[in-house]
Amino acid sequence: MTEDSEIQQVDGNAIYNWMETALRVLIVIDGSKDKKEVASFNRKFLELLAINDIPHNILPLLPSEMWSITKEDTVIFRRNLTDDHYLLAPILTQIWEREIGVRVFPDWSTSWHYDDKISQYLLCKAHDLPYTESWIFWNKQEALHWAETEARYPVVFKLKGGAGSSNVVLVRKRAEAIKLIKAMFGKGIRQWHVPSADNVWFHPSSFIKTIKWHLLNIMRSFRGEDPMEGYLPHKNYALFQKFLPGNAFDTRITVIGDRAFAFRRMNRKNDFRSSGSGKIDYDQNKIDKRCLEVAFKVSAELKFQSMAYDFLKNESGGIEFCEMSYSYNDTAIYNCPGHWDRAGNFIEGHFWPQTCILEELLHINIRQP
Repeated sequence: MTEDSEIQQVDGNAIYNWMETALRVLIVIDGSKDKKEVASFNRKFLELLAINDIPHNILPLLPSEMWSITKEDTVIFRRNLTDDHYLLAPILTQIWEREIGVRVFPDWSTSWHYDDKISQYLLCKAHDLPYTESWIFWNKQEALHWAETEARYPVVFKLKGGAGSSNVVLVRKRAEAIKLIKAMFGKGIRQWHVPSADNVWFHPSSFIKTIKWHLLNIMRSFRGEDPMEGYLPHKNYALFQKFLPGNAFDTRITVIGDRAFAFRRMNRKNDFRSSGSGKIDYDQNKIDKRCLEVAFKVSAELKFQSMAYDFLKNESGGIEFCEMSYSYNDTAIYNCPGHWDRAGNFIEGHFWPQTCILEELLHINIRQP
């Protein structure tokens, strides 16, 4: 609860009267102020703000608009995966949060490592947190030496960015690792184009999606457009991660404040990857409670506003997480039958993650549609 708020209890509902300034929430987006162009996650923010009569506005991501933000505002900037956002978001977040003093979601602690598996691994290693063992190279010869003499196959190769298993492949042989290393220290590898037969786009479950994607790219090329506009090649590094066999699913734990939403994501058929499979099991009796404990611990220690963790079991039966992200599918969270608190209690009820984020950010109760 902030110091500039008063609370009255009316029929069990908290009503907050802001004392000093008018509350205003700004949703930062690309392009114009046309709500049709706003991503679905942000549209839910706008819906909730309207329902709760909270003053808000859409702020285009333009230099001329950035200076209209004041320290009384609350800014929500959920960046996408393109390179311009990758470069711009950390700068804006620091200026808003640290220089102007604005409340921001996601804040610096939550977002500086977003979509960067190298930064995430190093951050967690610095805090001795159970992030799956990884090998990172910025030198071609060192990477080749590791692949030829030290690596124990199979291992997982990843680009540092990407979602839905799109840039993740299983490397079974030394020759495959060498090929990937040479590509990364040569022309580089672009998003969704990891040169491997294990690329998820070649998997039978993705066949129709892959065909549509290629046809769309062909049409863009005919129009003179760059199909990969906004995505520069990944190069001059190599990232491998330990393969943890025997996992038919991962356990996704999403922590927002004192709430944790849990479900299991089943692997694609004949595949080791679960991210992006769409096969979700919401049975809370099957959730490994150790995952909840670790997720709450990590979020508290690293001061995350919101974070989703992908847990797997290792050879000894312990649990560890192989990826984390503050950005996730909101419908998957809403479909959870409830959430867990820090004491291990399960509270039934469906919540949009945007509801929880706004409550944590603004310190007020948010009504849902």
